[in-house]
Amino acid sequence: MKKLNILLILTVFAVITAFAVKNSSEGYKIGDTATDFKLKNINDKMVSMADFKDAKGFIVIFTCNHCPFSVAYEDRIIALDKKFKEHGYPVIAINPNNPEVSKGDDFESMKVRAKEKGFTFPYLFDEGQKIYPQYGATRTPHVFLLNKEKGALKVAYIGAIDNNSQNESAVTAKYVEDAVNALLVGEKPKVNFTKAIGCTIKK
Repeated sequence: MKKLNILLILTVFAVITAFAVKNSSEGYKIGDTATDFKLKNINDKMVSMADFKDAKGFIVIFTCNHCPFSVAYEDRIIALDKKFKEHGYPVIAINPNNPEVSKGDDFESMKVRAKEKGFTFPYLFDEGQKIYPQYGATRTPHVFLLNKEKGALKVAYIGAIDNNSQNESAVTAKYVEDAVNALLVGEKPKVNFTKAIGCTIKK
């Protein structure tokens, strides 16, 4: 009887532990507090969100060089940064891919691509792939809009940039833009979660 009870306790503990591990790997949800990071930028300097003293929040976008979806969104990401950084919501782009698996996503290629496109924002390398799992990013691109609330960075929106990855002129819902505009007037985004459309992150 005692052995049966011990076995039952161990089974319950295993289930709880597995559930906790599963959930901890799922990343951030809306309203969660995001922790800062320190990653290498294409200028070889380390960048963290704490460096942006006047920021009201951040448009954190996991993206890369090679994915056709990421390439299709590059001009729109630049436009988001130009539009909103002066209002306190700059873009921070992070390449989460393993360059040994995803050719063309190495750090030197990131420098080349950023120069070719004239990136106006930090383009950081998630060396060791430690940051994207914390966020729960699964695709490139994948957006996490953060908003400063009482000194903490709260997740306000997760998902896609808009509702048409292939044709910008056919976009009818600008999810990120609408979400930032809502935050700027002190409101919560009406749409705070969408499915990210893009290439899977290469591990």
